[in-house]
Amino acid sequence: MKVLIVKTSSMGDVIHTFPAVEDALRNRPDISFDWCVEEAFAGIVALHPAIKSIHKVAIRRWRKTPFDGGTWREVAGLRRALRGGHYDLVIDAQGLLKSAVVARQAGAPIAGFDRSSAREPSATLFYQRKYAVPRDLHAIERTRRLFGLALGYQPDLSVLGSGIVPPMSSRPIPEGKLAFLLHGTSREDKKWPVEDWIETARRLVARQFTPVVTWSNDAERRVAEAIAGAAPKTVLIEKSPLAEIAAILGRSTLVIGADTGLSHLASAFGLPTVAIFLATEPGLTGPRGPFSSTLLAPAGGKVTPAEVMAEAERLLALSAVPGKV
Repeated sequence: MKVLIVKTSSMGDVIHTFPAVEDALRNRPDISFDWCVEEAFAGIVALHPAIKSIHKVAIRRWRKTPFDGGTWREVAGLRRALRGGHYDLVIDAQGLLKSAVVARQAGAPIAGFDRSSAREPSATLFYQRKYAVPRDLHAIERTRRLFGLALGYQPDLSVLGSGIVPPMSSRPIPEGKLAFLLHGTSREDKKWPVEDWIETARRLVARQFTPVVTWSNDAERRVAEAIAGAAPKTVLIEKSPLAEIAAILGRSTLVIGADTGLSHLASAFGLPTVAIFLATEPGLTGPRGPFSSTLLAPAGGKVTPAEVMAEAERLLALSAVPGKV
């Protein structure tokens, strides 16, 4: 059986789908999976060895030039590629109108959430198979249940694994115990103050860790340089392709991150990961992993470096227990 997964974005949403793939591989070894994803996250999907082909969409880019001839050629090319896949089933794991429209291009039966379960009920107009999944569950569990209903098995929710492995790096990776500090995030109200990152980096150095920081835009660069300047043993990684950052991240001993996609990736790698949430509720979409933890700022309060370090020490000790997964 050949199945196409449609989960186009965001990075966290894509990563949240991997445990469902793992369930399916255990319960339905007769199935092969392809995936349709936003071009920016194709490298994340490629981390899973069971995904055969990756179809790239560029909805974010296409929206900027909807009448451009190049846009229409790319859209037509995607439709041909999806039709050429000859899929037995498409699973729209996103539940949005845009993902349903993409799923329809494959010309195969589409399975997805029912009207009461989908994030955008209008998406269900495109589905031939619709399944009820409670909306008050974590996104990972919702997707696992959807796959189980669509493919005919009961997922074992007591087991959580992503199946992904860090890519190899094309550059030397710093030696020693690396602590990757993921300070960058998409919204200002999600950003932990730079002075807290600096204090955390200094505390890590005192514990014989090598802090690692990177950046993807000018604002993040200023923060990364401030951290590296105030904690001299910090390694500053210049702006790099996602695969390079994932390679270094995957070989870190500890990860401390804001509410950002890379925090989800660290959790999926099974790394001790402390995620700092300041303005969003992590309950239904926060990072999940065997050694992952979320610190949520109280109303009107903050998360302190001391609290972050205490939680990091707890997770490191937990991960060191033999057989603890």
